[in-house]
Amino acid sequence: MQPAMMMFSSKYWARRGFSLDSALPEERPAGGGLSLNRSSSGKNEEKKGNKGNGKGESVSEGGKTAVVFSLKNEVGGLVKALRLFQEKHVSMVHIESRKSKRRNSEVEIFVDCDCSKKEFNELIQLLKFQTNIVSLNPPENIWTDEEGKAAFVSLDLDTDKCFAQVSPQSYAPVHSTHILSSTDLDCVPWFPRKISELDKCSQRVLMYGSELDADHPGFKDNVYRQRRKYFVDVAMSYKYGQPIPRVEYTAEEIKTWGVVFRELSKLYPTHACREYLKNFPLLTKYCGYREDNVPQLEDVSVFLKERSGFTVRPVAGYLSPRDFLAGLAYRVFHCTQYIRHGSDPLYTPEPDTCHELLGHVPLLADPKFAQFSQEIGLASLGASDEDVQKLATCYFFTIEFGLCKQEGQLRAYGAGLLSSIGELKHALSDKANVKTFDPKTTCLQECLITTFQEAYFVSESFEEAKEKMRDFAKSINRPFSVYFNPYTQSIEILKDTRSIENVVQDLRSDLNTLFHTSLLKSPFRCTKRSPCTFGEEAVKKVQDCEGETGLQEPSEAEPSQRKRQHQLKSRRVLNNVLTDTRTLKN
Repeated sequence: MQPAMMMFSSKYWARRGFSLDSALPEERPAGGGLSLNRSSSGKNEEKKGNKGNGKGESVSEGGKTAVVFSLKNEVGGLVKALRLFQEKHVSMVHIESRKSKRRNSEVEIFVDCDCSKKEFNELIQLLKFQTNIVSLNPPENIWTDEEGKAAFVSLDLDTDKCFAQVSPQSYAPVHSTHILSSTDLDCVPWFPRKISELDKCSQRVLMYGSELDADHPGFKDNVYRQRRKYFVDVAMSYKYGQPIPRVEYTAEEIKTWGVVFRELSKLYPTHACREYLKNFPLLTKYCGYREDNVPQLEDVSVFLKERSGFTVRPVAGYLSPRDFLAGLAYRVFHCTQYIRHGSDPLYTPEPDTCHELLGHVPLLADPKFAQFSQEIGLASLGASDEDVQKLATCYFFTIEFGLCKQEGQLRAYGAGLLSSIGELKHALSDKANVKTFDPKTTCLQECLITTFQEAYFVSESFEEAKEKMRDFAKSINRPFSVYFNPYTQSIEILKDTRSIENVVQDLRSDLNTLFHTSLLKSPFRCTKRSPCTFGEEAVKKVQDCEGETGLQEPSEAEPSQRKRQHQLKSRRVLNNVLTDTRTLKN
């Protein structure tokens, strides 16, 4: 049985709603206030959905929000606090409790509620006299009055209490260091604009971590639970730019890893794709992939950086699809460090380091696969909850459970298959239901986490899957495009002509280099009669001009003249890049 993948417990979310960890206090902006972070567009709230996607029924003056408050651990305290919700006619959609992480004598209560702006403000005023308000989570519908005043939360630094107020200032997401001025971008969900902001994403663990469900194999094992708490502390303390702490794995953990490693290694030669088989020996050589050794994430991260530009960072447990895919946009993979419980080495209800290191890492070292993964992540930035879920489902049936054809045979490239003995055999057997990968239909397939999948999707190659995902990404409705700047490790918003021109200027030097190199090394001349002016077809036309059908050997006479003509034509092509971008706004 395959492990439950990172971020894909949709049924669990629908059953459980948001978690306490997703309601942690946000970073305080320069003005001293703690802004409510917009999480979805009002336009997307017209339809009723499940709680897992954070959607609710549209209300003219209301919206969904959440509050975390702490109480003394005494009889009757919670009843008194919840009575305030009833008095103010605030509907409670979901409620959770846990021991306070701030004070041992208190418990923290998370309430997901649905109310109007007025009701919410009145509730907060009453709650602050009976409880300590830890955090106010962003509402799904941001409350704005006719003058455009937006709700926000101010933070009292002396008491650590939050108070809801109404600001006459325009709304801006609290996390972003780049304020989007366009009105079309006002309702875009927050996403990290620079790689260091992934620190926030990795903190929002939805489930597991150190808290195990009753059906988890290690639930009754106190030693295992304490060990898991250690891994949670390591992940939660990690910040971007730091070396990943090395773990001294126990004999029991190494034994469990060894069983999984040994049994899966027997299947890889006949079941894994060629890209996987190419990189696996390199991981053995450079990262210590052995039956008697659990590889260290720091070594793996350095290896991946050199091979494909990907890195890994530790994470405590499940992340939401939005947070997990945001990491892929930066070529960062959130990776667990803990080992599954030793009572059943071939089963885990959650992603552990066996799944990550044996399933994901070998293919993340492949440049084409890495680009495919990143493009799914880039497509998710700023997308609606509905579109993010579609992208996450496509991710699930490709990067987690994907199949490809190589030399006339089906081979696995999905990490969920390559880390599961039983399902790897099943997916390549005659019993499996295999369909052609098409994002438009694949995104509607149900993701199963406790049984084998009802269907698997096959692609001819990573390139084919990437092209299909690119076409699918065009259907995502957002008022901008994004560009990953590899030099600054940041996301640039392409929302107007000027922002597009800035990117083109950066690319122009690279294109000049490519053209110059191609002309120096190629003994051919272009016979295309159509002008090589291009916009988004730039690279295609460059490749087309270098293809066999469009090139012929130059005559012995005038070789330098032919070369000069081709150079001039190439420069005209580059100049047309800027011309074409100016037409995009129209």
